[in-house]
Amino acid sequence: MAVYHDAKCRLCRRAGMKLFLKGTRCSSDKCAMERRAYAPGEHGKSRRVKETNYGTQLREKQKARRMYGVLERQFRNYFEKASRAKGVTGEVLLQMLERRLDNVVYRLGFAANRAQARQLVRHRHFHVNGRKVDVPSFLLRVGDTIQVRDKSRKLIVIQGSLDSRKGQSSPEWLEVSAETMSGRVLNIPARDSITSPINEQLIVELYSK
Repeated sequence: MAVYHDAKCRLCRRAGMKLFLKGTRCSSDKCAMERRAYAPGEHGKSRRVKETNYGTQLREKQKARRMYGVLERQFRNYFEKASRAKGVTGEVLLQMLERRLDNVVYRLGFAANRAQARQLVRHRHFHVNGRKVDVPSFLLRVGDTIQVRDKSRKLIVIQGSLDSRKGQSSPEWLEVSAETMSGRVLNIPARDSITSPINEQLIVELYSK
């Protein structure tokens, strides 16, 4: 599985906003966007680029892809599936990305960021409906339950993430129990419950060219 290994803070600076790729660091004064809120590179601070419609659409697609940690071909496949499904294509696309197992693990608070959630899933620390699942892109359905494996409940990364997220509510389409370290998909997320700052219409326009 291909993984992005370069500096993640550059991606936030290129997008011009926080993508929350590093968990709690993104909410601290160590965040690169707090110190250098301009494009990366030698001339990033002084560079002035006139954005075209295509450039705006491409930037939005790249932002969504990097936020969810999906590679280009996989993201394109998601769009093609969304375009064939019933409903608004852009909304269905976001719903599919949100229902990825690694994203749900992150949303439930068992991981500090999606990259960490992906690694935990790959290392088989979670059960879905009582069975081990090690595929981060596994799409969850309504009624599916996600639970931390018994032997993994004392992992420092999971405990630390739960502690840092205390007092924060989970999305309304998910139900989480910190006591049993489990969660459940209540329904397909509505567009207004997806908090990712993405303009999906620009992505649809890009792929519709």
